Amino acid sequence: MLFLLMAGFCIVIVRAFTLQLVNADQWQTRAEKRFERPREIPANRGRVLDRHGEVIASSVQEEQLGIVPTRFVANLTLTGDKKVDTQRAAKKKLEDQKLDELAAILEMKPSEVRAKIYGAKKFFWLARGLNLEQADRIRALRLEGVELENDFRRYYPYGEAFAHIVGFTNAHEQGAEGLEATHDQALRGTSGQLRVVIDRRGSAVEGRTIADALHGKDLQLSLDASIQSMVYSTLKSAVAEHRAKAAAAVVIDAQTGEVLALVNEPSFDPNNRTKLNPDRVRNRAVTDTFEPGSTMKSFSIAAALELGRVGPKTEIQTAPGKITIGNRTIGDSHPHGTLTVEEVLAKSSNVGTVRITQRLQAKELYDLYVAAGFGRVPDVGLNGATAGRLRQPEKWVPIDQATISYGHGVSVSLLQLARAYTVFARDGDLVPISFVPQPGPVAGVPVISPETARSVRKMLEMATTQGTAPKAQIAGFRVAGKTGTAHKPERGGYAKNKYVASFVGFAPADQPRFVIAVMVDEPSAGKHYGGEVAAPIFSQIANDALRRMQMSPNPALRILPAVALIGEGTE
Repeated sequence: MLFLLMAGFCIVIVRAFTLQLVNADQWQTRAEKRFERPREIPANRGRVLDRHGEVIASSVQEEQLGIVPTRFVANLTLTGDKKVDTQRAAKKKLEDQKLDELAAILEMKPSEVRAKIYGAKKFFWLARGLNLEQADRIRALRLEGVELENDFRRYYPYGEAFAHIVGFTNAHEQGAEGLEATHDQALRGTSGQLRVVIDRRGSAVEGRTIADALHGKDLQLSLDASIQSMVYSTLKSAVAEHRAKAAAAVVIDAQTGEVLALVNEPSFDPNNRTKLNPDRVRNRAVTDTFEPGSTMKSFSIAAALELGRVGPKTEIQTAPGKITIGNRTIGDSHPHGTLTVEEVLAKSSNVGTVRITQRLQAKELYDLYVAAGFGRVPDVGLNGATAGRLRQPEKWVPIDQATISYGHGVSVSLLQLARAYTVFARDGDLVPISFVPQPGPVAGVPVISPETARSVRKMLEMATTQGTAPKAQIAGFRVAGKTGTAHKPERGGYAKNKYVASFVGFAPADQPRFVIAVMVDEPSAGKHYGGEVAAPIFSQIANDALRRMQMSPNPALRILPAVALIGEGTE
């Protein structure tokens, strides 16, 4: 009997020895496997900067709340042991109190919090974007099964001003719109991996890094935060003044093709995207098209000049102020009589433009439009950029050629139009558009000769002093540009009282630094001509931008009084 007792005792000792020493590593591994959890080390998304290094998008640190459902008492089954189950009931009561407090901190309903926790079987994130005060209050609850980890939230200090061009990220810090989306791979970086050991309260007590996070790269843009903000403010005021449906403006460096500002109104706040209106999110300057109206005349006349069909001083008979093509009559707002080619553009005569372009073949006109970038999707690195509408010349009939010559029956985006006018601001070459800084002046693609470009530039300056755009003038600087007004198309024709007013030009006219394009959609406060609505916006933007770039005005240059009716040519 004694022998049997001794033998049994020895077996117990050997078993204990085996468990503690021989199989220690195995049990340690099991324990770690039970409490270890993989965790992502988020890569800090790169910042978005303006051309001077101003931060226009960055990621700020917050915290996220994770739940381990199996650590909650309510998710444990009864054991049948009265003592254990009584203890669990007491813990459940305390747990319920803490869950009420947790719900209050998260600004959620207690029932919603309980439903999420008690209905889950594996780890999940209950809340993201917690500020540090919320996180500290949650830690103070000492609630088992709750984990807090660092998180990041994208912050846009300029709010609505940069919303359409910079875009925004989704809840997972991935680019969803704008440059945030098209440059997402570089900005995002690569997340790392960490394995952490969780204690019984759900807190990480130790961890080991499996792979380090590779943080995203900063993205520096060509945009100027000062000019962008000013353009946004100017455009917002103009939309209110003219009770317009919408408006957009683009500012391009004429020498480098860098976009210095691109603004749409209405806009949206990228810091508060809970109720995004698709109409506000749309980047109208890039994705929307409109009939350019008389801003197209510059290219029509340039084609005739380039091919030698007319010269700047060639006289064009526009009497009696209208012209009939087929069964359609095209007219000016009132008769001009005989005009030179440069006067046709300055005074925006529809009849004069049609008579000039009747000296061209349809393909000759079309080829210049395409060379200037119309009818093609601009390579700008933004989603949704449009080609606009420019039909093949084989499909034109005489009335098509006539109306297209003054900007009807063709559609463009504002960004296309702004870029196209670099042809006149430069010496006839079309510059590539860039949203990132360029090291210096950029070579463009030749479209017209330098002589033709300078001739049209002179005509566009005449439009601001002797034509339809006196309100585009700036004291101290020479400016050049063209007004445009077009009825909005609707099913079966054109709307009678819905217009798009536009102006595109450059400053200073003698040494162009900026090309600025402005479009106002459906102004309804009594004025609708481009010279009345869009030209003054150009003047404000150009005036402010020139002074911000510290360009010195010439005191001898004063604003000249209007010598022509702003609405001439029916624009």
